[in-house]
Amino acid sequence: MKCPFCGHDETQVIETRVSEEGGFIRRRRRCGACDKRFTTYERPDVNFPAIVKKDGRRIDYERGKLLASFNLALRKRPVSTEQIDSAMERIEEKLLNLGAREVPSSRIGELVMRELKKMDKVAYIRFASVYRSFEDIDEFKTLVDQVRR
Repeated sequence: MKCPFCGHDETQVIETRVSEEGGFIRRRRRCGACDKRFTTYERPDVNFPAIVKKDGRRIDYERGKLLASFNLALRKRPVSTEQIDSAMERIEEKLLNLGAREVPSSRIGELVMRELKKMDKVAYIRFASVYRSFEDIDEFKTLVDQVRR
């Protein structure tokens, strides 16, 4: 594994952890040349279903887009990266278990909202307010009232 900082070919594995669900392996590494540390993730190479957007376009599933959605909703919230990784693993597992070749983007949005609701109510409301494109304040108030219950 090349060092992302200096490009040196030799890095040493300092620590190895298997995720809670066993879906990936996290490795902490140290570069032999510059002594900087970084993390790598090992995941099985699987084919996720294509994502069907609202306008009918089909795009490939991108883990980075899912992570960006979580990070945006959870910005400045007290949620660990391990919790985010676990939520993403659960969503990806559900996508694979569907056995479908295509999945509507709305299905992924609902899965993200379900995970956010369990993790952090404020992040859930942030995501839902954008995802559901509220037209007026009453729709937003209804959502907040549902979360309070």
